[in-house]
Amino acid sequence: MNLALLLSGGTGERLPSAVPKQYVSVAGRTVIAWCLDSLAKCALLDGVQIVAAPAWRDTILADMPGNLPFLGFSDPGKTRQLSILNGLRDLSRTFHPSDAVLVHDAVRPFVPEALLRRCLTAMEGHEGVMPVLPVTDTVYESRDGVRIARLLERDHIYAGQAPEAFRLGPYLSANEDLGPDRILSIRGATEPAALGGLDMVLVAGEPGNFKITTPEDLDRCRMLLERE
Repeated sequence: MNLALLLSGGTGERLPSAVPKQYVSVAGRTVIAWCLDSLAKCALLDGVQIVAAPAWRDTILADMPGNLPFLGFSDPGKTRQLSILNGLRDLSRTFHPSDAVLVHDAVRPFVPEALLRRCLTAMEGHEGVMPVLPVTDTVYESRDGVRIARLLERDHIYAGQAPEAFRLGPYLSANEDLGPDRILSIRGATEPAALGGLDMVLVAGEPGNFKITTPEDLDRCRMLLERE
């Protein structure tokens, strides 16, 4: 089985809005509805579990695409990674440890069907997949934000994207092995997999698969959808 775990529990503190950014209306629909439409285009997906606060669940269900089976809701955690852990635990009650889980953000509404397929297809024989983009700018390391410590080798550095895909059982174990304190410091979904020694591979990401974080991102999203 190929499952999607869609994260929609964030509060969008960096975007000045009366509602979290995933529930902002763009071109007549919420951002999360556009994201669900993108997921529904991938015939390889067998269902979606959504992490969302109870107050927003009716909003989500009111505009749910009918061709992507809805598996249920999970409660948001204190951090993004704890939200992921809640979703994984809920999925593990029904699905097999070898099933693939595609972890995606509701605020990335333009994920192409080709990228979803790329991630799921690359899971064959591996425990996880992360889409990445090459870094095109010169990259420096600084320990204090003032002085340059060293120049990093750009050819060996990549920017990670969502969705990442994981085997349900090994990835759940990698998260639980972190313990209640260490998991609070996790910055990205692939970090527990890397720390746990899971067999992860990289696939090419998509430049248009951007995350809505700032007002400028929301303007870009609105422009793209209204153009369509």
